[in-house]
Amino acid sequence: MKAVGVKQLKARLSEYLRMTKAGETVLVTERDEVIAELRPPRRQPPPATAIDDVLDDLASAGLITRSTQAKERWTWRVPGLGLQPGTAAAILDDLREDR
Repeated sequence: MKAVGVKQLKARLSEYLRMTKAGETVLVTERDEVIAELRPPRRQPPPATAIDDVLDDLASAGLITRSTQAKERWTWRVPGLGLQPGTAAAILDDLREDR
């Protein structure tokens, strides 16, 4: 890691950019205080396109846990709120009349 003052950085910017391109980190200082860092960019893999690839990437990063069982014929069932059919529409109609 190399430290350089702002004035010298301005004078030799191309040189310091070549250093960061080669993998070195450069600390930028002003009055002996570090105010910035020049470092090579992080290389990120291209985004996954298939849903299984996305889920595998998220699982690898520890953001999700993949299921250990196959889905088979499993479906999502929503029990609802126990209201009569049309209740939501009636409530919306009442709200719209108040406007």
